[in-house]
Amino acid sequence: MPCEDGGMADVNGTLVLAGTPIGEVTDAPPRLAAELETADVIAAEDTRRLRRLTQALGVQTRGRIVSYFEGNESARTPELVEALAGGARVLLVTDAGMPSVSDPGYRLVAAAVERGIRVTAVPGPSAVLTALALSGLPVDRFCFEGFLPRKAGERLGRLRETSDERRTLVYFEAPHRLDDTLAAMAEVFGPERRAAVCRELTKTYEEVRRGGLGELAAWAAEGVRGEITVVVAGAPEPGPGDVDAEELVRRVRVREEAGARRKEAIAAVAAGAGVPKREVFDAVVAAKNAAAPRNAR
Repeated sequence: MPCEDGGMADVNGTLVLAGTPIGEVTDAPPRLAAELETADVIAAEDTRRLRRLTQALGVQTRGRIVSYFEGNESARTPELVEALAGGARVLLVTDAGMPSVSDPGYRLVAAAVERGIRVTAVPGPSAVLTALALSGLPVDRFCFEGFLPRKAGERLGRLRETSDERRTLVYFEAPHRLDDTLAAMAEVFGPERRAAVCRELTKTYEEVRRGGLGELAAWAAEGVRGEITVVVAGAPEPGPGDVDAEELVRRVRVREEAGARRKEAIAAVAAGAGVPKREVFDAVVAAKNAAAPRNAR
């Protein structure tokens, strides 16, 4: 039976997704403490961090505490769904930020929705939105790309898929991979593309480094520590005559390397640059002919 929020009637328990501080513990919303105190089950990405959080907030939990992390997410989900179906109020928390945003939670939410169980949230701090707001880059349209693949080839392929994306891009990255990631971004997006590296947000050593991708890659090569969020400006809107033949050919090559067929790549590049497909096709053919060795006469 439908209920007012568009879901199913609340005949079972409730799954509560709770945002936790990304750094400063006093950023925790008051409702988080109340949910921690009253939950029947608390599923935590790291139970030790949960205990530190409850101690900092002065909270006494009464519910059962279980671990819920990447390694046991698939196995633990059915157990939590059964608890919800039995009427339990299950609180899901991760180490920092919002559950299911590059953290455990999606499987449990999907399973709960499938069973008609109510899902709600305690809004909290978000590294994505905090970094976006601090970046100084356009915030009216953006897309969140999460973590890039660890392998160099896969990472380049993923970046090439978004080489023409005009919305601001937001990524998470590990500090020991930041220099390689920024170098790959400079290769695909261009070294002058504006970006911001946001480090240790809301913490004592918070830092926001802004500049071109090439400049930031050189800075990161010296070593960076802490939790990292990278914000990259979207591709610029092309104006009449802004995209020359060499750039058209480069964009087609990038899409082909990402797996697109040449015909599809040419059509996509033409649409993105606002030029006729024939113009892109001619540029690709001319580049191919120029690169081909001349036949000996």
